[in-house]
Amino acid sequence: MPASHITPGSPANIHCWLFAAALSACFALVPALAPGPVLAQGDTVFVSELMAGDALPDLALGSNDAQVTIVEYASMTCSHCAAFHAGTFPELKKKYIDTGKVKFVLREFPLDPLGAAGFMVARCAGDDKRNAIVDLLFAQQKNWAFTEKPVEALAALLKQTGMSQKTFDTCLKNQSLYDNIAKVHDRAAEKFGVSATPTFFINGKRQNGEITPQALDQLLAPLLKG
Repeated sequence: MPASHITPGSPANIHCWLFAAALSACFALVPALAPGPVLAQGDTVFVSELMAGDALPDLALGSNDAQVTIVEYASMTCSHCAAFHAGTFPELKKKYIDTGKVKFVLREFPLDPLGAAGFMVARCAGDDKRNAIVDLLFAQQKNWAFTEKPVEALAALLKQTGMSQKTFDTCLKNQSLYDNIAKVHDRAAEKFGVSATPTFFINGKRQNGEITPQALDQLLAPLLKG
């Protein structure tokens, strides 16, 4: 399946978008990207470099002793990412993560300010809830990201998880958190050539676009022999 690409002219010079009248501050511009390496499907990066410290801590699922490490760069507004998490991720978790075979990391690569907002509120929910909030936002993507008032819809969805409007508003004004998400995004683009979502690195080997359960089995089988 194809990946979702950054729209022309972004993320460089993304215009400041006032999410809602209640929010008095706009998000800062996502910094312009320096030209990154050109990596094709199947190209490999060093796992040690991929897993080096980032601006935000990884909140991994699975065993640190797993034979396989999968890193996904995703955007909360990416429909192909949502499709992967609906159709393939449950099988990945049941067959490989929960059995200790795979360590899985999802990293922030927002394609637009709304995608950044989704990741921000997931982080603000706390480390113990972040992955669950990401799952919720993907599952409910069409009910908040593609509505006339997406920020209000996002706030209503987070309210169901126990996040107050005050906490939500404060989170979206957290410039430091926004900057760190931008740094994760920029590092992926500049060091690993990520330009679209979802982009996966499976033991460092690049896979672009949505992966089906059958394709995932085929990719993992040779890595789990023995």
